[in-house]
Amino acid sequence: MSAPRIALIHATPIAMEPINASFATAWPEAETVNLLEDSLSPDRAKADEITPELAERIFALAEYAFNARCDAVLFTCSAFGTAIEAAAAKLPIPVLKPNEAMFEAAISQGGRTAMLYTFPPAREGMEEEFHVEAKRLNPKASIQSFLVEGAIEAVRSGDAETHNRLVKQAAASLRDFDAIMLAHFSTARALSPVREVTSIPVFSSPDAAVAKLKKLLL
Repeated sequence: MSAPRIALIHATPIAMEPINASFATAWPEAETVNLLEDSLSPDRAKADEITPELAERIFALAEYAFNARCDAVLFTCSAFGTAIEAAAAKLPIPVLKPNEAMFEAAISQGGRTAMLYTFPPAREGMEEEFHVEAKRLNPKASIQSFLVEGAIEAVRSGDAETHNRLVKQAAASLRDFDAIMLAHFSTARALSPVREVTSIPVFSSPDAAVAKLKKLLL
């Protein structure tokens, strides 16, 4: 059997390095195809919600991946959850939201989850997705979100060191949680620094997504 071909669909360039690093470490045999549409992120930031036009663009990208004979699709931007769900319902291959695997892993740790996020438009949708997963896996699970101000601006300007320092500082102040989630693919670059300052289990979207895709496709 040939290695699965997986489309990685990005709405921002800063999500690309973390997921490709996760594949290189955990599943180097997989063939990954990177699709970048970097007008999606700023357009989403301008909208109060996911518009029909944005949803159609998300579906068009997933359909392109299917037509390119990909075996699965993974979106790496956390601000398009409902649009990705709609695309998944229309295609005969797995189409994963960025964070569903991370949510599953975090919820399995217990009741209280802290989420460190850097892109404000993503928070509400991610919390809604978390509650859906919690209802299925552990109805008592809860989430509390913390905005790491300035982090995404730093990494967008090429200053990953400042990004990681800010996320690390935010994580160091957390107490009485069963799990910490680094909300976005771009935030995953701070995984090691965060683990240095907390004994709470820390989860990132890329690593969890790769693990779930391996289970689905192998």
